[in-house]
Amino acid sequence: MSEVILARTQFATTTLFHFIFVPLSIGLAFIVAVMQTLYMVKKKEIYKKMTKFWGTFFLINFAVGVVTGIIQEFQFGMNWSTYSRFVGDVFGAPLAIEALLAFFMESTFIGLWIFGWDRLPKKLHLACIWLVSIGTMLSALWIMAANSFMQNPVGYTIHNGRAEMNNFAAVLLNQKLQVAYPHIIFGSLATGAFFIAGVSAWNLIRKKEVAFFKRSVAIALIVGLLSGLGLAFSGHSQARYLINVQPMKMAAAEGIWQNTGDPAPWTLFSVIDTKNKKSEYRVQIPYLLSYLSYGKFSGSVKGMNELQKEYTQKYGAGNYIPPVKTTFWSFRIMVATGGIMILMSLIGLYLVWKKKIENSMRYLKWLFPCMFIPTIGNSFGWIMSEMGRQPWVVNGLMKTSAGVSPNVSAGELLFSLIAFSIVYTLLAVAMAYLFIRVIKQGPQAKPMEDITASDPFNTRRVV
Repeated sequence: MSEVILARTQFATTTLFHFIFVPLSIGLAFIVAVMQTLYMVKKKEIYKKMTKFWGTFFLINFAVGVVTGIIQEFQFGMNWSTYSRFVGDVFGAPLAIEALLAFFMESTFIGLWIFGWDRLPKKLHLACIWLVSIGTMLSALWIMAANSFMQNPVGYTIHNGRAEMNNFAAVLLNQKLQVAYPHIIFGSLATGAFFIAGVSAWNLIRKKEVAFFKRSVAIALIVGLLSGLGLAFSGHSQARYLINVQPMKMAAAEGIWQNTGDPAPWTLFSVIDTKNKKSEYRVQIPYLLSYLSYGKFSGSVKGMNELQKEYTQKYGAGNYIPPVKTTFWSFRIMVATGGIMILMSLIGLYLVWKKKIENSMRYLKWLFPCMFIPTIGNSFGWIMSEMGRQPWVVNGLMKTSAGVSPNVSAGELLFSLIAFSIVYTLLAVAMAYLFIRVIKQGPQAKPMEDITASDPFNTRRVV
């Protein structure tokens, strides 16, 4: 394989693996903060147990996520040095703020929260976990600010062949960031919610700590429903963004080769023929694509063939059509996961309201594997976003093929890819082991104290 293919494969591998932990950390931190707030307000010991039990999963996930993030940063400099030099002056500011402000904020208050039980005043201790939650969301903001520049470069000038930031406010007010950041946060909240719901379902099936897990699943499903609806509305805003700023990605996501009529239908299913540049056997919903694109039931959407002609005139000869099948089906998988989350939340909350949730074995057996649904949706959403931008690594400024490191061989890339994959496998095994251990211990075993006492990640030295 070529250096470009190997570098892209390694980037996709490291990013997708890291992206498993980031949304789960954001979601769990928020829900744990909600649970501790309920403990402060209602003075019921069960909410304290919930805070400590689910907080243990957050701590494990956060520790593993830090390691995967370091590896991802390393491969940027190793495999994408030309790209890093080109965008370094723009990326430097948000990434530095993320590391120096948001990440240190998270780390500091995580330490205070872990070891502050019965040592800090209750309100101050509660403030610590809320600051951790805010810190995780701020980290996502700065990372997304950098990523949004790749999708929609703004606030820069080209000097000596490099992009240099000349308007920091423009980077923060990037239209892409405004529509993508809420989507990331809602996806993260859904990830935390359905993880808690899935673990709770597993325990309810086995009739373990029924009162504890009934309350846990109720809170999780409320957050799951609200975040699912938030994903739907924020996804709609992203569609309206794409039609104006990244129309080629929109056309690829819909499998549109020729300009649509007015109004434009949304395609539920289609057989994509990339060789002959056509889509066949479509199952369509009339008017819907026009509404998603323009917020009204009228308006046509440009096809990839027409956009290819426009891009050739603007950027020169080349193929500007992204991998259509990957973009098309990634989008539909993402949409399907959102629908499943909303449906499962509605059914579950109805059963909670009827006080039947603990006896609804069929529903609980379906809810348990749903803990993976948000992660699947997050991953395919990221694939759709990044693959739909191709052939650009920075949209309209640098092609992906031009961003790779010139002095890294295919053999070196393959070796590092295998090495990273082995490290990731070991991390996944370690995390799964710790998660299963905490689940088996249950809330009565005070798992937070047990985990921190054994200190598997050497947190005391970090703090």
